Amino acid sequence: MAGMDIQQVQLTTRSVDATAQFYERLGCAVTVEGAAVRVAVGSTRLVFRADDEMTGAHHLAVTIPTGSFAAAKEWVAGVAAILGTDDADEFEGPPNWNSRSVYFEGPDEQLLELIERRDLPAGVAGAGDSALLGSVSEVGVAVPDVLAAVEVLGRHGLTPYANAPTAGFAPVGDVHGLLILVSPERSWYPTLDRGPSRAPVVVDIGLASTVELAEGVLLR
Repeated sequence: MAGMDIQQVQLTTRSVDATAQFYERLGCAVTVEGAAVRVAVGSTRLVFRADDEMTGAHHLAVTIPTGSFAAAKEWVAGVAAILGTDDADEFEGPPNWNSRSVYFEGPDEQLLELIERRDLPAGVAGAGDSALLGSVSEVGVAVPDVLAAVEVLGRHGLTPYANAPTAGFAPVGDVHGLLILVSPERSWYPTLDRGPSRAPVVVDIGLASTVELAEGVLLR
């Protein structure tokens, strides 16, 4: 069975120009169309639309080839600010994830992540450049009731990943793609000082019907 493929994500941004410039620095293909910017990250398409009144921060993770973590960390540190704690700037994933991550500052307070998923086969990538970027494999979404959202997604064939969901945090999907459901009060790890955006988010994964998880939060 094919894994969950995040095909497109529609998000908001306070600054189209800053968003476009940042993703160009990452080596992504970028197109600005008036009050929107389109970004290609591997096979995933991101669409950011201007919203001066949005609050909070978006979270996206991009899978990197297994075996490329050191090179990817060195590369991204040269183009963005690494985010971490007082004593660490790389992190093993939660239990049963078999992953390792480095977090970095995106435009407009986006909390971005490069994640090596060691359950995926080793890949080949160019060292130290944007060839290390795979596709978007996580989209963070705030919902008023995490466990209720998990139940709704289960009716559409999407199940929790790796561990039992909690009231504040539930990854749903598989090693290829995850919807990271969080309560609105939760802070994005590892910063602990920025909460998730409650602005509209539309995630396309090829579902047969559209699922509304919260106002403006759609999975289809």
